[in-house]
Amino acid sequence: MRGDTPIISPPRSRGAGARSALSAIASIAFLAIASPALAQDADAAFYANKTVRLVVGSSAGGGYDTYARLIQPWIGRALGANVVVENVPGAGGLTALDRVNRADPDGLTIMIVHGVAASFAQLFGAAGARFDLPKMSHLGMVSNASRVWVIGPNAPFRTVEQARAMGRQMIWPATSPLDGIGDGAAFTCAALKFDCRIVMGYPGTNEAALAVTRGEADSIYLSDISALNFTKAGMNLPLFTLSRTRTNLYPDIPTIYEATKVDDDGQWLLDYRAMIETLGRILVAPPNMAPGGLAFLRAAVKKALTDPALVAESARTGFLVTYGDAEETRKSTASVINDLPPARKEQIRKIVVRE
Repeated sequence: MRGDTPIISPPRSRGAGARSALSAIASIAFLAIASPALAQDADAAFYANKTVRLVVGSSAGGGYDTYARLIQPWIGRALGANVVVENVPGAGGLTALDRVNRADPDGLTIMIVHGVAASFAQLFGAAGARFDLPKMSHLGMVSNASRVWVIGPNAPFRTVEQARAMGRQMIWPATSPLDGIGDGAAFTCAALKFDCRIVMGYPGTNEAALAVTRGEADSIYLSDISALNFTKAGMNLPLFTLSRTRTNLYPDIPTIYEATKVDDDGQWLLDYRAMIETLGRILVAPPNMAPGGLAFLRAAVKKALTDPALVAESARTGFLVTYGDAEETRKSTASVINDLPPARKEQIRKIVVRE
């Protein structure tokens, strides 16, 4: 009986033990190799037949909306999902970004964001800026662009000197103080010592640019890409590039430094604004995504935005896609928000926020 007689296992040979150990090692090695692949398969399966919302913080027809609709099908194919563009205008994109910041971190909500405007909004504590941009899930840069000073076809000036001699305030349209075109106008006016009035409340960049076309405003601060359709149609005119180098889209348009003398402080303001413009159009998802899911989503975005066919299509349309690394973009936003000297931060606050 089992209770009376001890059960003694037969002795195992050293060869059997060695084979068992090798088998265990082989199993561990297989799992180490297979686990990432299995996880990737699981992520791919998660997106199958799902809908991903690509949020735009402005109305349809503007530059960000155009970019979103350009990259939409490519990201959808890379994920194996249905990607839909959702326009959520308001507060220069802050309404949409706050909503995305609070969304489930499941990879089904992403947003194309104006990196400069969002960084400034956080830096200066703008109403509605309840997000921490560096802590959001960065997916990569879609593009960045140079900025141009654009005027209407019937503007009463063509040079900096003529603009100064108007004898009245120069009017610039914007959606909000920190929407990219509003803070850009404030930087330009402060750097060039202009008397300006920035009129807020336009629904989006497209409507603001049309206000310049109609003569309701004198000038607008636009990316060269956003300006292109208006200037090609003769609806508006590019005046100067607001950086030290000419833009490839307007090689015949002089820089502001070629057009007029700018004092040292004005140069710092223009150069700083041009430098942070390199944050460009970035893609983000809600914070706190699972590391594996974030890595999969980043890889899909990179695959989509570096596809030669998309790059060629973007070149044909003029809305150039120039992918930038997700982690590098996150580090750049952190630097803009955290590394600005206090004196300069206060100066910019007075210029842009007008406190």
